[in-house]
Amino acid sequence: MTRSTTETVERSRRWPVKRVVQTVISIAVVVGIFVFAIPKIADYSAVWKTISSMTWLELTTLVLATIFNLFTYWWANMAALPGLTLGRAAVVTQTTTSVSNTLPAGGAVGVGLTYSILGSWGFERGAISLYVLVTGIWNIFLKLALPVISLGLLAATGQLTSSLLIAAVIGVGFLLAAVVLFGLMLWKKSFASRIGDRLGRIVSFLLRLVRRPAVSGWGEAAVRFRRETIDLVAKRWGWITFTTVLSHLALYFILLLSLRHVGVSEHEVSALQVLAVFAFGRLISALPITPGGLGLIEFGYIGGLVAAGGGKAQVVAAVLLFRTLTYGVQIPIGGFTYMIWRRKRDWRKVSPPSGTSGTSEAATATAS
Repeated sequence: MTRSTTETVERSRRWPVKRVVQTVISIAVVVGIFVFAIPKIADYSAVWKTISSMTWLELTTLVLATIFNLFTYWWANMAALPGLTLGRAAVVTQTTTSVSNTLPAGGAVGVGLTYSILGSWGFERGAISLYVLVTGIWNIFLKLALPVISLGLLAATGQLTSSLLIAAVIGVGFLLAAVVLFGLMLWKKSFASRIGDRLGRIVSFLLRLVRRPAVSGWGEAAVRFRRETIDLVAKRWGWITFTTVLSHLALYFILLLSLRHVGVSEHEVSALQVLAVFAFGRLISALPITPGGLGLIEFGYIGGLVAAGGGKAQVVAAVLLFRTLTYGVQIPIGGFTYMIWRRKRDWRKVSPPSGTSGTSEAATATAS
């Protein structure tokens, strides 16, 4: 057996173990939060009583707000990928979101599935990579900007504490660093090349999780992407920015509406305080500990809103309702849109990439 073959066998043995460890940790965190932590804040019977007392009108408005929020995601993806129709945007967005929200390391599987779905519709790999890059950067920028903006609004209304002020300063620092890094990548070819090489190594690592071959030449590709990014941003930055902001605000509105419908008033927790909690909760979603931040985000929202003055049972009810609509519902919808992709042959310009089945197998192996 050659050295390279031996290394390949050793890696194949290590990765399943790593996936098992990730899965065990995720389950432990989720169980710990939902079975032990949250019930200490509010009894589930009281939470259910709060939710069941909502009127049909209140539930209907929440469902309508959720549907609108889904459209904002599709619009944002259409803005970053010229030629993507609304129907196809819905399919690729919901399918990959469902995978990311379900599997440990689901983000990596979701990226691979994004290439498979868009590639089957005839989009070139370079355009897909640019789409993934731009949407990712815009979302990161907004996740970093929202805490700063929300804390600034709290300061303007006299609701900002010293501890929140420190968080705001730290947030400004991270935001400026991200903007400078992105600006340097667009400004200098050499800097773009170095970033491309490093991103290539990261992407190769993620692709290995879904049993896909490593990428190469990302330094040169980054230089090309730099030019293409400049062209795309120059033409569509306004639409990309507007739809990205709209999608985040629509998500925030569902949380705010959930709180108001279960009885948490403006006097108890103001809309600006909800925005601040929401903004920091969005940062938690970046932690790859549980799929879609399950458990961690709920606990973060509940802790922040209770600390702001909300009633415990009402806050828990609102957060669980919010996460059911914006997280739980996404999973079955994603399963439905996956079947649409598989069956709607008239959308395909090329046959499904050979990596598609491999991605599905990797997802199944990860889930099990």
